[in-house]
Amino acid sequence: MPRHIISKKAHRLNEDKDANPSRKKEKRPNPVLRLLAFLLTVVMVLGAIFLIVNYDKLNFDSIKRWFAYRDLERGDSGQAESFPFDGDSSSTFASLDGDLLVCSTTGVRLYSASGQVYVDRTVTMENPVAVAAGSTALAYDAGGQTLLACRNREEAFTLELAEDEEVLSADVNGKGWMVTVTQESGYKGVVTVYDSQFQPQMQVSLSSRFIMDAALSPDNSTVAVLTMGLTDGTFTSQVELYPTAGAASDASPQTTCTVGGQVILDMTWDDSGIWALGEDEIYHLDDSAALTGSYSYSDRYLKGFSLAGDGTAVLLLGKYRAGSTAELVVVDTQGEARATMALDEQVLSISAAGRYISLLTADQLNIYDQDLSVYHSLEETQSARKVLQRSDGSVLLIGNDTARVYLPQ
Repeated sequence: MPRHIISKKAHRLNEDKDANPSRKKEKRPNPVLRLLAFLLTVVMVLGAIFLIVNYDKLNFDSIKRWFAYRDLERGDSGQAESFPFDGDSSSTFASLDGDLLVCSTTGVRLYSASGQVYVDRTVTMENPVAVAAGSTALAYDAGGQTLLACRNREEAFTLELAEDEEVLSADVNGKGWMVTVTQESGYKGVVTVYDSQFQPQMQVSLSSRFIMDAALSPDNSTVAVLTMGLTDGTFTSQVELYPTAGAASDASPQTTCTVGGQVILDMTWDDSGIWALGEDEIYHLDDSAALTGSYSYSDRYLKGFSLAGDGTAVLLLGKYRAGSTAELVVVDTQGEARATMALDEQVLSISAAGRYISLLTADQLNIYDQDLSVYHSLEETQSARKVLQRSDGSVLLIGNDTARVYLPQ
């Protein structure tokens, strides 16, 4: 047989062997690698289960603070350098994305944590009010004609009413929708809902009952309207729910819940439902305005409060109107006292946000969790008179004309 034929035949035989996978010797997986992969899978599954079960007990806020304020210079105590602000004794404050909004009788100003001014609007206000949620803050003159909205570190919207109209209250939710309560001729109150672009979406005008306040649901679908008036000859306060889509001025409420015969001082709507704070009792309603619980303090004086906690309300109650003896009470959505703490020193300010509660006295600042266990303490408060707690655990300490950020270490 010729050599070239033998060579071609051998070449074809080699190709057949390579093409037949059954003839290849299979490489067995390394048992050590298989064991490591199995152990890694077990660890990941157990870690996921641990995070799910213990999520509420874990605290990642220190990591959030590090990223949010990594460029902010601060001392060993965790306090940043103080910065001056323009304001007066009637100033009100709101925390907006780490910035400080100051609303005073002379104007509205927005400061960064280091004191840089982003908004500086001169306007006269007799009763300045500042509120904020999400990335939007409102500053308005209660009983006046002016309202300003700030977003993205600039003035985003201005509302100027006619001389015969008044802004009674205003609020904003986490998605940037706004609701106003105004006094207009011929009505006992007018509620107007604006979308995140500040375009009016619906309006409710009442002539039968006085409108005192309003709050938007977190999903923008419903507005809660707080009214006062006579029901069957008895004075009552009511929370009435209206849909924000396509409602006319004379629309009837979807549902109504009576919250006693007292004046309601404040109302807010968060992820847990609606809080209505009265002079003698606080009520919690679910998203359909059904009462889930209430907590009475008719035998004590309400000396301070904050409704911005996660599913809780914080009350400062005292047996006497004056004096330093008081009790701090954390109320849950069932109307139960989740935690209480006796106090025997003068409280200057309280503030809640997320899972944190700040309590400022002349001597120190204490930050608590919702069970009133101490999270952090600061003794050198440098004459701070007011505190603004933020949901990441950081705090704004505000004096007469200066403010600064405190970051728990």
